[in-house]
Amino acid sequence: MYKNILVPVDVYETSLADKALQHAQFLAQSASGDIHLLHVMPKFSAELTRGFISDARKMDEYMINNAKEKLSDLVKKLNLPEERVHLHVRSGNVRDEVIKLADELAAGAIIVGSRNPNIQTHLLGSEAASIVRYAHVPVFVIR
Repeated sequence: MYKNILVPVDVYETSLADKALQHAQFLAQSASGDIHLLHVMPKFSAELTRGFISDARKMDEYMINNAKEKLSDLVKKLNLPEERVHLHVRSGNVRDEVIKLADELAAGAIIVGSRNPNIQTHLLGSEAASIVRYAHVPVFVIR
């Protein structure tokens, strides 16, 4: 049932990912499934990078490599064979990229770490709430 489990993580705030990873590991072990870790970087606008395109490319490469390193560190926390954990780094809107990758992978579930709600997240919404609202597969929100 859960052959592909997608876990979006912010590599700069891994405390949210720790509990989500524990749940993903449990589901993956139960179903002999794979875990797909996804980090989504913001996309730079053309106006911001005009005149600095070579520097923008270098910065983009640096950010991708840095994100992959941090994702690799998260993999070490899992008690799964490395071939069952896959790393993805994309640029764009978090919700859109999570849903797009979930569809591409035919994911059985998405597991998202979330903070406890406060007035700000109730008024503005959160990435987790947005993913829950638009995903085509079950979404587990872990607090």
